[in-house]
Amino acid sequence: MKPLAPFACDVEKSLGRLYPEAESATRTAYARDRDRIIHSTAFRRLKGKTQVFVANEGDYFRTRLTHSLEVAQIARSLAHSLALDEDLAETIALSHDLGHPPFGHAGEDQLHDCMKPWGGFDHNVQTFRVITRLEVRYPAFEGLNLTWETLEGVIKHNGPVTHHMAEPSWKSIVDFNAQWDLRPDTFASMEAQCAAIADDIAYNNHDVDDGLRAELFTIEDLLEVPLIGPALVSVQKDWPSIDRRLLRLEGVRRMIGLMMKDVMAETARRLLADGIHTGEDVRLARRPMVAFSKPVYDDLSRLRGFLFERMYKHYKLNRTRSHAKRILNEMFSLFMAEPDTLPTDWFQRVCSKDTETARARVICDYIAGMTDAFATEEHKRLFSF
Repeated sequence: MKPLAPFACDVEKSLGRLYPEAESATRTAYARDRDRIIHSTAFRRLKGKTQVFVANEGDYFRTRLTHSLEVAQIARSLAHSLALDEDLAETIALSHDLGHPPFGHAGEDQLHDCMKPWGGFDHNVQTFRVITRLEVRYPAFEGLNLTWETLEGVIKHNGPVTHHMAEPSWKSIVDFNAQWDLRPDTFASMEAQCAAIADDIAYNNHDVDDGLRAELFTIEDLLEVPLIGPALVSVQKDWPSIDRRLLRLEGVRRMIGLMMKDVMAETARRLLADGIHTGEDVRLARRPMVAFSKPVYDDLSRLRGFLFERMYKHYKLNRTRSHAKRILNEMFSLFMAEPDTLPTDWFQRVCSKDTETARARVICDYIAGMTDAFATEEHKRLFSF
């Protein structure tokens, strides 16, 4: 194993866990965090949650689980190339979507609308609630008792979050931060930043792949689109008789490679230009260190625009989103009006709360934890005979 860079997170200098535990004899603290994520109920449920297409629409489309695995692979590769702690980068990547409700962003939007009178809903905050409270697997504490650096990375991988702390949906973070300061006004570690940009690389590439597979657009439609267009043209030049399936796969593979190469070069440039030597320098920097160059960032914005128009706004997905929103809205309204229709353990949790806000949050937790299939079946059980 090569030595860590001076700006990497050194597990030997970790700030530890909120509830002290004996160290593992076989794993570092960050590797132990990763294993706790993988063994969690919330992680397993990601296999049945929407990424773009509802999880039961086909065996080949990404789910929230396969997306998380792809993000983790890219994050770990970036961390390895930058001489960072690979386990920490992988852990944050595997964790980043644990709070997503069923039906993807449509589900998140609907739960936020349902919860507006009681603080709203944010999937990043829900992820934090999952790992610090809702996963109950150990007798000594609620949550997974992850290290400070993992918790910091989960909530701050996209940058400082001070501007969110006044939002009602972030109350859980504010309460936890009062107990253990996560420094919301600073950037997170380089490892967390690798996880964040790995998310961008993964979803833009696999959405191109899934969109082509779903025939929402064609290879010809993509030839003039930045990043993917030049990648496809280069494949056709190297393999003039290549079939369309391999052209799609090789084009996406080359686009991932191009984006990874760009991130490595831009990160090295920023580290040098900003005089970054330590992990503390990273946190106090004026900008993220792990980033795309401006030309690639601009090209990526144009690619996202194409996907937004041709994929995310496609009428087939709009129909799915509309149906999903009705399912969640009707269930939430029923549970609020008639909490005794909840499963017994969840009903008992609602009854234990002394405010309407707390009761609504329990109901939100129940719905947010559902897979697409469970939500659909639960709705049928409640509204069909």
